[in-house]
Amino acid sequence: MTYLDLVNSVLRRMRENEVTSVDSNSYSKLIGEFVNDAKHFVENAWDWSALRKTITVNTVDDVISYELTGTNNHFSVLDVINDSSNVFLRNQSSTWMNKAYLVINPVKGAPEFYSYNGVTNDGETIVDLYPKPDKEYTLRFNIVDRPEHLVEDTDRLLVPSMAVIQFATAFASRERGEQGGTSSAELVSIAQATLSDAIAMDASRFPHETVWTDC
Repeated sequence: MTYLDLVNSVLRRMRENEVTSVDSNSYSKLIGEFVNDAKHFVENAWDWSALRKTITVNTVDDVISYELTGTNNHFSVLDVINDSSNVFLRNQSSTWMNKAYLVINPVKGAPEFYSYNGVTNDGETIVDLYPKPDKEYTLRFNIVDRPEHLVEDTDRLLVPSMAVIQFATAFASRERGEQGGTSSAELVSIAQATLSDAIAMDASRFPHETVWTDC
């Protein structure tokens, strides 16, 4: 659904007239804020299949820091693979990385470890690699990328829309404070049940991620 579709769906539930743009009036703008609040709440609840993607990083000889373009620092990592060497990279702390480069004489070779090291001025995440690359390697960061706010009327939601609509309606009902009909507490309960069902359905595609196994 588009941003405008989501806002109009909430407006109908609030017994308000639909709008032709989210920015049509102050109340539709407020509903838009609730939709984005609900969107982020739902996105953070699970590693949705619709938000999964791969970011490819090609290393350069003697360069240890790389930007994960397109992350905007709202993501979680599923795994990192050195596709050139066919090995999984392991995450290490900043202290471990500082020790490797500043205390011990660093070595060069195929990267086996990575560590986060802040963000760029544009908010893109930076990662450091160890060992220091001695040539070009192709690294694949498999991540769950959670987008920024919906802004334009035509911006599309990627996660299950019904849970977002129901949470946004609950937020709007609580803000308005009306009596009668379905209470905001009941609306939240309905939204939580819908979210739980949506997570269960999406999680069924990744059974290995919801069952603990001894490594």
